[in-house]
Amino acid sequence: MRATAASKTIAVIVGLALALGGGYFLGAHRHERETPAVGSGGEAAKVQYTCSMHPFIIRDAPGACPICGMALTPVKPAGGAAAGAGPQKWRSPMDPTYVRDAPGKDYMGHDLVPVREGDTASEGIRIDPVTLQNMGVRTEQVTKRPLQRTIRTVGLVTVADDRQYAVTTKIEGWVERLYVNQQGQAVKKGQPLLEIYSPDLVAAQQEYLLAAQNRQRLAGSAYPEIAAGADRLLEAARTRLRYWDIGPDQLRALERTGQVRKTLMLYSEHGGIVTSKKVLAGARIMAGEELLQIADLTTVWIFADIYEYELPWVKVGQQVRVELPFAAGETITGTITYLYPYLDNETRTVKARIEVANPGLALKPAMYANVSIGAGAREQSLAVPMTALLNSGKGQTVFVALGEGRFAPRSVKSGLRDDDGFVQILSGLSEGEAVVVSAQFMLDSESRLREALDKMTGPKPEEAVAPQPDGTGKTGAGNKPDAKALDDLFK
Repeated sequence: MRATAASKTIAVIVGLALALGGGYFLGAHRHERETPAVGSGGEAAKVQYTCSMHPFIIRDAPGACPICGMALTPVKPAGGAAAGAGPQKWRSPMDPTYVRDAPGKDYMGHDLVPVREGDTASEGIRIDPVTLQNMGVRTEQVTKRPLQRTIRTVGLVTVADDRQYAVTTKIEGWVERLYVNQQGQAVKKGQPLLEIYSPDLVAAQQEYLLAAQNRQRLAGSAYPEIAAGADRLLEAARTRLRYWDIGPDQLRALERTGQVRKTLMLYSEHGGIVTSKKVLAGARIMAGEELLQIADLTTVWIFADIYEYELPWVKVGQQVRVELPFAAGETITGTITYLYPYLDNETRTVKARIEVANPGLALKPAMYANVSIGAGAREQSLAVPMTALLNSGKGQTVFVALGEGRFAPRSVKSGLRDDDGFVQILSGLSEGEAVVVSAQFMLDSESRLREALDKMTGPKPEEAVAPQPDGTGKTGAGNKPDAKALDDLFK
């Protein structure tokens, strides 16, 4: 019995030993398969987690962002192919200028994050795909397209300068009768305006009749010189009356009747509207005195104000549409006939003169009108959406997509802007390149843009120096950060 009990005890001990040995062997084998790769220093690569919306949040374990609640995403190991594939740098998530050769904490107590050793400034900014999706980053290709623009402005209707006429008399006298005695009255070409009594006109008529009688008497003279002299005298008398605006009909009537008239009629040489009346019936008038002003309103001018930045779109000969405020929906077509070569000091605009036909006199002088100038399609030009431009105050920048989540800033020179939200690119981009058109809130402020550009062109991490005595921990070389710190800032 004792032997049996002893043998059982030995069997149990042997079984336990076998079980423990097998478990140890299996565990070691599994540990060997699951152990993460180690670097050249023999340390396992440490996986850290960050928030896509708040890159300065760094944790050693997965979880949720304490600010926005989003799930933390793993930070990609530095070095690309393998952790520890060469020396690497570490920097502060809050201060990209704080760079060290080994992991640790910065002067604010934050864990340092790895920096890619192979990154260069030319590779631009790398953004994690999860961040791209969360931020809603969109890109569009640079293409050639025609640019169109419609300039809308306010115009002032005026009388055309070449359609205003002044009625004057070339002789002194008195107004016996005034046929046009109202301002705003319409007159036709050839319509009688007023009757003038002038002693000089009476004397000129008498001389004309005497010259006509003398010519008849001497027409059959045997001396041709005498007959020719009579003709010249008659022609001189006729010319003087004609120069005093006495028409041929009145001259023929004078020759036919042979009677001198006390008054002679002054006719209108142009048709239009009386815009000014400065004479009264019975008034004495002097030679050269302006009596009436007549304006032809069948064609009017509209002066439209064009701002300086709109001038490249406006050319002489362009068609415009004019809309009257009281007749919504009804438009009149006009043509730009002249661009004045100077700016108005008060409005800082250039006057564009638009000629518009006005047969129904719907457009009246001093009236305001809405003017639309269709610039039409310009030649094919490189263009990007206006949302792609970042204005820094010193110039304009776009972010070009380089692929694999990388974006690089590019200085560009822009030109015209159209109504469809596109801007002409004069230099800096090529057709087919992709530019970022949304989610620039990460870089849209001037300070953020300058910081990004400085980091893209700053010194390399190895130029970082030890913390200063004041504990700021800033680097040397003008405290310029490098592109690698900017890269990990957006990872």
